[in-house]
Amino acid sequence: MGHTPIHKGWTYAALVLGVGLIADVEAADNLSFKGNLVEEACTIRPGDEAITLELWDLTSKYLYLNTRSLGKAFKLHLVDCDTSVGNTVTITFGGRENPALPGLLALDGGSGASGIGVGIETLANKPLPLNTVSDRQALSDGNNVIELKAYVKGEPRAIQDQTIGHGAYTVTSTFTLDYP
Repeated sequence: MGHTPIHKGWTYAALVLGVGLIADVEAADNLSFKGNLVEEACTIRPGDEAITLELWDLTSKYLYLNTRSLGKAFKLHLVDCDTSVGNTVTITFGGRENPALPGLLALDGGSGASGIGVGIETLANKPLPLNTVSDRQALSDGNNVIELKAYVKGEPRAIQDQTIGHGAYTVTSTFTLDYP
């Protein structure tokens, strides 16, 4: 007798139901639900599923001279990890990519600033481009931390022409954890 393999990662599912008006009362048929039950090696600490990172004020002059800022560290806390389910974790960041800076996040609409993008890297300064799976990080039973950095980088043309626009900015990214 075979068994169904357990997927060891995050799975996002959505259920969409349509409602229509009918003239007469009728019994519904052909209604089905599908899903996937997964076992996770860790749980994200409450509050870390939606992190807001305040990057420091930066001058365009600094970017013209250095092309990018220093990285600002942030942490994702994983709790109640069970290495019998998964002993490594990877992270993948998604979001809208800056066309002038492949792999970096574009500014959200309504941002006053322009000519920049936001990148993510490891503590060892290894870039982690959007939609790219990170290297595996070993997990231990109990609590674990994924430590990364975010930085601001000027678009090449904006640096060359010195046209970086000043103002407030935000970027939005989602992340997916997998326990391969």
